[in-house]
Amino acid sequence: MNTQSAPDARPHAGESAGESGEPTTHFGFRTVPEAEKVKLVHDVFEQVASRYDLMNDLMSGGLHRAWKQAMIDWLNPPRGARPFRLIDVAGGTGDIAFRFLERAGPGAHVSVCDINPHMLAVGRARAEAQQFGGRVEFACGNAEALPFPDRSFDAYTIAFGIRNVTHVEKALEEAFRVLKPGGRFLCLEFSQVSVPVLDSIYDAYSFSAIPKMGEWVTGNGEPYQYLVESIRRFPPQQRFKSMIEAQGFARVQYRNLTGGVAAMHSGWRL
Repeated sequence: MNTQSAPDARPHAGESAGESGEPTTHFGFRTVPEAEKVKLVHDVFEQVASRYDLMNDLMSGGLHRAWKQAMIDWLNPPRGARPFRLIDVAGGTGDIAFRFLERAGPGAHVSVCDINPHMLAVGRARAEAQQFGGRVEFACGNAEALPFPDRSFDAYTIAFGIRNVTHVEKALEEAFRVLKPGGRFLCLEFSQVSVPVLDSIYDAYSFSAIPKMGEWVTGNGEPYQYLVESIRRFPPQQRFKSMIEAQGFARVQYRNLTGGVAAMHSGWRL
């Protein structure tokens, strides 16, 4: 893989139609019909569901744990008994949900929504083992069409998932829809490295080491190749901030983590 081409692979807001006239989108560095992307992404996460945390360890060098904690710190959920409802999207294994429940008070409840049943099965098993009882529920659903009513949640989180949806703008629109007025949106995602030299090191590590480690651990490096490519295709920090604002969110800001290897974006439905 020629890592020098990675920055040029970042898309603009839309994708063009293919030769057949069908709308197309990106799947890593490939261009595919929009209708196929959901299945392709589903297949990737079906293959890695049982080792999802290990996958994130490989891709971040273990830093994803600290980044997720930083997102919970920024959310700062209430620790008292007042009701507080969180929806965690694309979080099937429960990693964000459980961190939230450990931090929040007894009035907190989290709905985990993921499009992949295999990821949800991992999360349910973990929830039973950690005895979170009725404080967490799991629902199978698409980030672009959430199976919840309008104005249902006090906060919305999505960690390392929004780059995998077919229409990012639609996922943001759905986030706005299900939040109550005064509700908060928080997204944690791999992003664009902003530190000279670190960007070259990161590219070399990503494209050379991660797929090979994935193949060694799981016997198949292709899902990891896609995940690395999908990071490079995701909009950089400022452009993603503008996309969030375009869906109606106010007071949008972002914080870089580890020199921009990842970034957190925050916005409010006012």
